[in-house]
Amino acid sequence: MFDLRYHVASLAAVFLALVIGILVGVGISDRGYVDRAQRGLLEQRIAKLQSDLSNARQKADNLSAQQRATQAFVTDTYPELMANRLRGKNIALVFLGPADVQVRTSLERALADAGARGWVRVRALKLPLDVPQIDNTLAGDPALARYVGDARLPALGKGLAEELASGGRAPLWTTLAEEIVAERAGSEQRPADGVIVVRTAGKQYDGTASFLEGFYTGLIAAPVPVVGVETTDASQSAVKSFQRNGISSVDDVDQESGRFALTLLLDGAKAGHYGVKVSAKDGVLPPLDTTTRG
Repeated sequence: MFDLRYHVASLAAVFLALVIGILVGVGISDRGYVDRAQRGLLEQRIAKLQSDLSNARQKADNLSAQQRATQAFVTDTYPELMANRLRGKNIALVFLGPADVQVRTSLERALADAGARGWVRVRALKLPLDVPQIDNTLAGDPALARYVGDARLPALGKGLAEELASGGRAPLWTTLAEEIVAERAGSEQRPADGVIVVRTAGKQYDGTASFLEGFYTGLIAAPVPVVGVETTDASQSAVKSFQRNGISSVDDVDQESGRFALTLLLDGAKAGHYGVKVSAKDGVLPPLDTTTRG
């Protein structure tokens, strides 16, 4: 599903090209600067632009109708579709940057609607990282000293992501709580049945960028579904970052269709990028399993 704003822009571009073509063609032909063959070619190009404009309008109309139909379907059947899909499951939530109350509220509604147990743990990371401070803390623990140094930042990110998903003793999260965690809730011990990622920080550089690459690697290596999310009005989209790092995404978790898409992915649906924006390459929803839930 494509964002309709993209199609409006496409229509405007085609229309502008059409107008320019007509004006240029009329101006030149009126002055006798083109022969009959050239004028015929110009007329063919104008006719092609007119056809492109008509096709683009039809495509936009069709996509708009599909989007409305999908959203109406989800709205009408949302309680039944969501019921028990995540029954008893524990989900981990990590903010890459400051926690976002609006996003968290939408996510908690999705989990409640799907019968999930709730958050097993929530973490918000301090970005950019204070690498020297992190190294000082790690160097004081012989068991973790192997993570010291810029070259080890990807391994550190990977290790933290693995602990986030698997739970257990979590020595990295415990040791670096003061250095990397802005907000935290929940237990370290229990394993997560799925992980939701929200990126609220902007583009990162140098050591923090290397750390995040490793963090994403650790997430996708986890034996549970991992989904990156954002809202339709997000000031900066993180979907391209999720795509580059192999993480499924939902770009409209503030809407019922987005919360349903998220639930399907956490329940093991086909990985992909879903929502209502241009970056939603796989449509509004993952393929729907309509098996009745007990």
